[in-house]
Amino acid sequence: MTSARKFNILAGSERKPVRGARLIHNSHPDQTIEVSIRIRSKSEAKREEFKNALAQPGFKQMSRADYEKTHGADPADLEKMKRFAQEFGLKVHENGTELARRTVMLSGTVTNLQKAFHVELKEYSHPKGNFRGRIGAISVPSDYADIITGVFGLDNRPQAEPHFRRMAAPDKHKHKTSNPTTSYDPNEIAQIYDYPSGDGTGQCIGIIELGGGFQLNDLTNYFGSLNINVPQVISVSVDGGTNSPTTPDSADGEVMLDIEVAGAIAPAAKIVVYFAPNTDQGFLDAITTAVHDTTNQPSVISISWGSAESGWTMQALTNFDEAFQAAAAMGVTVCVASGDSGSSDGVNDGTNHVDFPASSSFALGCGGTTLQASNGQITNEEVWNDQSTGGGATGGGVSNSFPLPNWQDGFGVPLPSVQGGGRGVPDVAGDADPNTGYNILVDGESGVFGGTSAVAPLWAALVARINQKLGKSVGFLNPLIYAQAVETSGFHDVTEGNNGAFSATDGWDPCTGLGSPDGARLLAALTGKLSQAA
Repeated sequence: MTSARKFNILAGSERKPVRGARLIHNSHPDQTIEVSIRIRSKSEAKREEFKNALAQPGFKQMSRADYEKTHGADPADLEKMKRFAQEFGLKVHENGTELARRTVMLSGTVTNLQKAFHVELKEYSHPKGNFRGRIGAISVPSDYADIITGVFGLDNRPQAEPHFRRMAAPDKHKHKTSNPTTSYDPNEIAQIYDYPSGDGTGQCIGIIELGGGFQLNDLTNYFGSLNINVPQVISVSVDGGTNSPTTPDSADGEVMLDIEVAGAIAPAAKIVVYFAPNTDQGFLDAITTAVHDTTNQPSVISISWGSAESGWTMQALTNFDEAFQAAAAMGVTVCVASGDSGSSDGVNDGTNHVDFPASSSFALGCGGTTLQASNGQITNEEVWNDQSTGGGATGGGVSNSFPLPNWQDGFGVPLPSVQGGGRGVPDVAGDADPNTGYNILVDGESGVFGGTSAVAPLWAALVARINQKLGKSVGFLNPLIYAQAVETSGFHDVTEGNNGAFSATDGWDPCTGLGSPDGARLLAALTGKLSQAA
C-alpha cells in the first residue's frame, strides 16, 4: 500500500497563505489537474562548475541538441517518473514531456495527486480571482526524491504582474507640472540611443505573456502608421494559454507594448509570443518552451512580468534560474523588466525588495529612466520615479535569494539584508516613464505606455540588431557588459534621481544599473570583447 511508503519533503516547496484570500472549500476529489514535474539534469553533480563556467566571458555556446545531450534529463529518470505516475494513478502526457526541458507533464485527480505529493488542495476566493491553493510543503516518495527538483501546478494562484504603466489622462483642474509630458515612437527611441543600423534579419525574438492578446489589424495599422513592414508575429500556446485580447486596460496593453516596441525596432525579426496562464507553472513552462524551442529558435527572450522575490517558493526561484542558465549556455539573451514599484517592489513591510525573475543572475535586469530628448539627442535622463504623484518607479535593489555574481564584484552593490543574497538589480536601463513613454496602439485605441515592461523589449530589439551585425548570438550579456571597456563606453550613465531607498550615482547603481544604452558604442565595445574571448 502507498500509505506505508516513506516520503521526503521537497526542499523549497513551502507555500504561504495568500494575504486577502478566503477559504471556500476543499477542492473536488474528482477534479483533474495537470502538473509539471521538473527532474534533475544528467549533469547535476557538476551544476556549480557549470554555473561558474557560464559566468566567464569566453564561455563557448552550445547548440540546443548538444545542450540536451549534456545537460538534459536522463531517459532512465523519465522511465522512473512513468513508474511513479502508474503507482499513483496519474497519466503521463508524452507531448508535454521533454528531456531538454527536464519536464514531465502529469495529470490526475485531486485525490490521487494529494496522495502522491502529501498535500491538501483547497479552493480560495481573492479580489484578483479565485484559485486552487495549498499551504506548506510538498512531499514525494523517498525513492523519487533525488530525481524531482520541483512540482508546479498543484497551486494555481496568480504569480506575476505585468510591468506596464499607461500615461494618465491630463487633469483639467490641476495646474501644469514642471515636468511636461512627451511621447516617442519606439524607433525614435532606438535612434536617440544610437542603436546600430539593422532590422533584426535572421533573428527571432521570443516574448513571454501571462494574459491578454493581440489583434492582427492593430499590428497592421500600427506598423503602417510608422511606415514599417509588419513583422511576422506567431503565437504559441503553453499549458492552455492563448492569444485572448479583451480590453486596452487589461494585459493586452502589455502584449501590444512588447510586440510593438520590439517590432518597430527589429521589424525583420520573427516575433514569437508564448502565451501561458499566470501561475508559477505556466510562467516556468513558457520560459522553458521558449528557451528550448527548436522550431523558432529565439536568440533573445523578452519578459515583462514578475513579482517580489518574497512571493515565490525556493523551488520556483531555483528552477527559473536553471532555465535561464540553459538559455545562457545556448546563447539566448533573456531581458527581464525590473518592476514598477520602486525599492519596495510593492511589498508593504517597510523593507526593500527586488523583482523576480529580473533578480536571477542569468537574466539581464532592465530598469527604467525618464528620458527627455530634442532633435534625436538626449537632453536629460534620470531615474524614473513618479511615486510622489501616485505613479510608479523603477524597481531595483539587492536580491535576498541570489548571491553577488563575480562579474558584479567591485561595482559597489549594497549588502543584502539576508545572508546568501547579494545580486544587484538592475543591470541596464532605458526609457520607462509613461510621461515620456511610447506611442502604442491597443485594441484600436492609441495610448502612451511606459513601465519597465517597455525596457525589456527595447533591449531585446537591440540584442537582435547586435546579433544581426555580429552574425552570431551575443548570448549571456552580463559578464560582457560589466567588463570595464564595455561599461565605460557602451552606456549613458544615469546619475540623477532615486527609486525610494536607492539613489543614482556614477557607474552602476540599484536604480538604473550601468545606465541606458549607447547602442553603436556598445556594439563596438562588445565586438572587441568577443574577439578577445575568442
